[in-house]
Amino acid sequence: MPTVFRERDQDDQEPEPASKRAKLDDPANAEHILPPSHSLLGLPLPVASANGALNFVEADVGISEYMGHGISKIQGIIKQRFTDFLVYEIDQDSNVVHLKSVEKPEPPKGEATSAPVPAEEASEEPDKTVEKGKSKAPTADEPWPEHFNTRLTEFLSEDAILKLKEMYLEGPEPPRVSDSGWASRPAAGSTPSEAPAEPEPAKRGRDRGGRGGRGGRGRGGRGGRAGGREDHRKVLSNPIQSKETRTALHVAVRELFGGKLESEADSTHTAPAPEEGTRIVIKWGSSKGPRESRGTRTPRGNYPPYIHFTLQKTNRDTQDALSHLSRILHVSVKDLSVAGTKDKRGITVQRVSLKRNNKTIEDVWRLANAQVGRQSHNNSSVNQRGDRGVRIGDFNYRKASLELGMLKGNAFIITLRSVQVDSMETLNKALEVIKYKGFINYYGMQRFGTASVPTHAIGLALLKSEWQKAISMIMSKRHGEHPEVEAARDAWLVEGDIDKALELMPRRVVAERCILESFQKQKGDTRNAMGALSTIPRNLRLMYVHAYQSYVWNAIVSERIRTWGSDKPIAGDLVFDKSPIEDVSMPDVQDGDVPAAEDEKAEDEEGDSRRQKRSRKPYVAPRIKTLTEEDLDKYTIFDVIMPLPGADVAYPGGNLGEKYREYLRMDGLDPDNFVRKQKEYTLNGSYRAMLHLPKELSWSVLRYTDPDVGLAQADEDKLLGFDPPVISEEGKFMALQIHLSLGTAAYATMALREITKTETSSHFQTSLTNAAEDQKFRGTEASGPVDEMEDTAVLGEEEAV
Repeated sequence: MPTVFRERDQDDQEPEPASKRAKLDDPANAEHILPPSHSLLGLPLPVASANGALNFVEADVGISEYMGHGISKIQGIIKQRFTDFLVYEIDQDSNVVHLKSVEKPEPPKGEATSAPVPAEEASEEPDKTVEKGKSKAPTADEPWPEHFNTRLTEFLSEDAILKLKEMYLEGPEPPRVSDSGWASRPAAGSTPSEAPAEPEPAKRGRDRGGRGGRGGRGRGGRGGRAGGREDHRKVLSNPIQSKETRTALHVAVRELFGGKLESEADSTHTAPAPEEGTRIVIKWGSSKGPRESRGTRTPRGNYPPYIHFTLQKTNRDTQDALSHLSRILHVSVKDLSVAGTKDKRGITVQRVSLKRNNKTIEDVWRLANAQVGRQSHNNSSVNQRGDRGVRIGDFNYRKASLELGMLKGNAFIITLRSVQVDSMETLNKALEVIKYKGFINYYGMQRFGTASVPTHAIGLALLKSEWQKAISMIMSKRHGEHPEVEAARDAWLVEGDIDKALELMPRRVVAERCILESFQKQKGDTRNAMGALSTIPRNLRLMYVHAYQSYVWNAIVSERIRTWGSDKPIAGDLVFDKSPIEDVSMPDVQDGDVPAAEDEKAEDEEGDSRRQKRSRKPYVAPRIKTLTEEDLDKYTIFDVIMPLPGADVAYPGGNLGEKYREYLRMDGLDPDNFVRKQKEYTLNGSYRAMLHLPKELSWSVLRYTDPDVGLAQADEDKLLGFDPPVISEEGKFMALQIHLSLGTAAYATMALREITKTETSSHFQTSLTNAAEDQKFRGTEASGPVDEMEDTAVLGEEEAV
């Protein structure tokens, strides 16, 4: 029977009754969506177009000014093809990251290699107790050695140990109900690896296999060796209060069973109260595919705990690509980390780190390439593009993982098509403005989403603890969405059928799925809106809040430049105070957003922070100086910073500081109090340079006729031997190709906006593409590999962090 949602009564966590909540029955009503401070921008509210779409423009999020005045517009189309927007991460050593090899990696030099051994004999890691003879791995003659009981007695009851032994000896495949389970059990005395091969985990909802992600009979779907059966077997410990004891139990399970069994904290609704302690669940692991469980593998070896590799992704945002990798590598997405998020619409290259547990680089390569031509056992280079726009390569071991911010910036190769300009002199002048004067360091339109409900509006609702309003905004319909998403929203909003909505909602629509899953667990009760929002990944929730900060920042910066220009600093401007203090250094103004205070990150159940457990210097808050008339000759316009509103920040002097407070008050926020009961919504302030000067900039003019012909080539296509682009000097249309390097957190689209003096919103760029003359020549010259997904000019999520 489908789960039907109940009347949205008053939220227990909500500060105002349900009758006062803003209704979003009409998603095209901008007055109910945009922050009240929108009126301070001096703009009329957006009006829905004839097709019902509510299209926001740059000015609606505070983007209105330019550096170069008196230069004519240059019309050009951004991101018409994926290869028109190539992004390469710049690492901390100033190296531009490229995908250099997709071939099967060789074992590291200097590491003793050994022949493959049966999986049941390969321990997860070199254990000192094994080396000293204090413990031994199970064998065919003794699948459950006596020291298993001795070690586990410290943590588990006698009954739990007996259940664990029974589950382990049954093997990884759950017993078949039809034959009482005995047909699938191994013969007496056999080891677990001699049982029938472990099946791919049965999946439901967003985790189902198949290309549609909704239970087709494709890869990972039904019809596999296990017939889609789920493994519900597990063993529970008694509640354990001591964190150290829980950690020791996790270690014991990992060491005794070599990664075959996994342990985790019990998070079910039957879990005991926190003060009683936490139970640990032990079950068969899902980290081995059927081939690995029945085959042989090389022992782990004495390798560092992390594997780093290069990721090239096409038309996928970073989190979506990491989720895809976690599924094909059979790891938790929390084990994958990056230095920065990259744009969705385009082809991007960056480094990724994996907490490898018992995996080697050979394991990761094999699993990642298993879907590419089924060549996982072929030692030669894979000769097809990566599955679903994702390709990884260039593997090595590292002692530590990557963290956000561990990069110097990003290098771009950007191709503008169908360029129209009155003269080459205008083109060169516009680019020279960027090269020598920089561009306004606005947060680009990607920060605010491409939907009719902008992310900064949701962020404001979260900051005001308007939980139901935030959910209404997230779940409301958007014009032009994929039919699957549109049908899922209808199932929820019109039919009230949560099960159907979840069945239809694609995995990539993360926030909506989290909310629906939360309501489903509550049997359709939607009153705990705050609880439902808390199931959305933390980074995504904070993205909404940061979008509101970005909106205010954009608006104030526009006010500053509109009133006082962009040539030199003025009294009241803020800069980093670089007066020398022993052992304290101030951040570079071009280093991206600089927090006003250290950000406290959430910890998991066992207390492990996402930060590395390694010694590091304590965070030193930046010292801020408010300029006086006497200071002006000591600083340049590139030193000027502007705060993102929040705790512990200083505001500019004079009218600008008061303008910040006016925006916040009008939106119902107290500019002197950003502390929230929900700690993650406590607004932490930071500082951002008002202008950004590119580190490198060069450009060239190309000619083309067919818009389907690529004018730049991605790394993967080079490695696969695809023909490079051939530029026709006789082409009918002009393209401008720009090579650009920017620091962290700078938006390349804002640099392009300064060059072209045209709107960068997605709907405007789409209209340029549809009206472009070159569209009449599509397919007239195209040959060889082409982008496998649709080509409409839609800007991505975030192109540079």
